[in-house]
Amino acid sequence: MAQELLTLCKLLILYMLNQVEFPLTTAQVSEFILGRNYASFYSLQQALDELPDAGLIQTETVRNRTFLTITDAGKETLGYLSDRINPEIKKDTLAYFHEHEIKLRSEHSISANYYRSTSGDYEVRMTAKEGKLLLIDLTLSVPDQKMAQGMCEKWERRSQEIYQYLMEQLL
Repeated sequence: MAQELLTLCKLLILYMLNQVEFPLTTAQVSEFILGRNYASFYSLQQALDELPDAGLIQTETVRNRTFLTITDAGKETLGYLSDRINPEIKKDTLAYFHEHEIKLRSEHSISANYYRSTSGDYEVRMTAKEGKLLLIDLTLSVPDQKMAQGMCEKWERRSQEIYQYLMEQLL
């Protein structure tokens, strides 16, 4: 029984990732699945650990967020087994994406990260995308880690304002 629930949890994750054209974060997947009691926290964590190992999803961690995307092998597996997902859960998933698409997409389209450069300063890289189109890719040097973290946080909150300001100044 526990193995069957784990399998269904994995299939639901694959189904979710297959419904969007952008990566979802583990937090987004968790919010949906746990918020609707489709799986236990333990099952969800186990599924999220096992899916990348099986080559069914890819993960990319940027600062404190892990982004998930379905692989071709994941799509193939889902194609064989998607009928095991309850149609009502599929309907609920699609409704959730329809209702939250802008929020979900914006969490992927705005990113900021920093790293220590060879000079000892910190490089802060901030990007904004619209779909697959890269709108801005800005890298700035700052002297310390605290400033780099602050810039990343502000970019994630205020990127639209900053982008609009730059466009007004440059056009």
